[in-house]
Amino acid sequence: VPERPTLGNTDYAFEMAISNIRYGEGVTKEIGMDLQNLGARRVCLMTDKNLSKLPPVNAVLNSLAKYGINFQMYDNVRVEPTDQSFLDAIKFAKKGEFDAYVAVGGGSVIDTCKAANLYAANPTSEFLDYVNAPIGKGKPVTVPLKPLIAVPTTSGTGSETTGVAIFDFKELKVKTGIASRAIKPTLGIIDPLHTLSMPERIVANSGFDVLCHALESYTALPYNMRSPCPSNPINRPAYQGSNPISDVWALHALRIVAKYLKRAIRNPEDREARGNMHLASAFAGIGFGNAGVHLCHGMSYPISGLVKTYKPKDYNVDHSLVPHGLSVVLTSPAVFAFTAQIHPERHLEAAEILGADIRTARIKDAGFILADTLRKFLFDLNVDDGLAAIGYSKADIPALVKGTLPQERVTKLSPRPQTEEDLSDLFEASMKLY
Repeated sequence: VPERPTLGNTDYAFEMAISNIRYGEGVTKEIGMDLQNLGARRVCLMTDKNLSKLPPVNAVLNSLAKYGINFQMYDNVRVEPTDQSFLDAIKFAKKGEFDAYVAVGGGSVIDTCKAANLYAANPTSEFLDYVNAPIGKGKPVTVPLKPLIAVPTTSGTGSETTGVAIFDFKELKVKTGIASRAIKPTLGIIDPLHTLSMPERIVANSGFDVLCHALESYTALPYNMRSPCPSNPINRPAYQGSNPISDVWALHALRIVAKYLKRAIRNPEDREARGNMHLASAFAGIGFGNAGVHLCHGMSYPISGLVKTYKPKDYNVDHSLVPHGLSVVLTSPAVFAFTAQIHPERHLEAAEILGADIRTARIKDAGFILADTLRKFLFDLNVDDGLAAIGYSKADIPALVKGTLPQERVTKLSPRPQTEEDLSDLFEASMKLY
């Protein structure tokens, strides 16, 4: 295993940033009072076309009406946003001159709203100013943003707790994003009633995102091995590497996934399971929002960005798409078999939480044990049999590798450094799972 050079310029500190969170069945009804308490006069409500007709948005609208909140609704958010769909939302936000934002939806809606808030607060900035390097300029955010209340309707992204907004950059056919503590929501309203209307595959795929958030942040490069050390704290990245606080959240989220994900998928009426997965999403969000993710996510961005004709079950969309949680989890057995040579005990601990019997396990087999545990978990939940099942072949590997290379913000957090050849092998190993 190539050893990381011990640089004299590694970081020595980590920072804990998290949104305020409120949890409870029916808590959405308080949102009108929250906006009143903020003194909001012009509110932007963001959602997508499907959700605009469903109970979560209805609950928000009722609360806004009850407390006389003046708002404009933008329901044109794209599921799996692009640079263009971000720009459309930003244009709406700039024109509206809003003093508060409400995002009701999954990660796509919440991320779009974060971007709209950021660029409306700084109307002279260019779009690439805040986009992660090397694709954009990755400038630090120095302008004050307006309050943003996020109401997640899926149990996956944890976007209500993080300072990250992800989108497809169409021209390069890669996913990238904006990462800054400044864009995280002011308040996350976690109302488990909203998860009851989620179809089975959406519950599964969003749950896989929670699973990988927890696994990746727990196994990420430790914060004090990440370089360079910032010359100014404003430059310390949101994704800092694994640290003692994010570890607590990641492990707790993983335990909830192990206990409740299968139940939440199989029985939409299981309120206990769905409510716990909704919380697990926020817990994992707090973990990875501060530690970061690594290879599963870095490799997932081209898997989503280069999609050909795949349309997933239970998603009402007019374009081909690989749901984010699915694109992340399909490489997880190969990735953790690869990274386990560094911190094998953490990989073994994760495998045990997910149900593996490790009493006689050898530490050097940690990666294979975790990979097999993940394969069994995915097989039990009828997950597509690898990248081949969603339309990719060996011929696509060079393009998938090329799309992973710009994702340095996350790939550099892998505990084990990887070459282009390593990435190629990982994609090949992920073509078939079972």
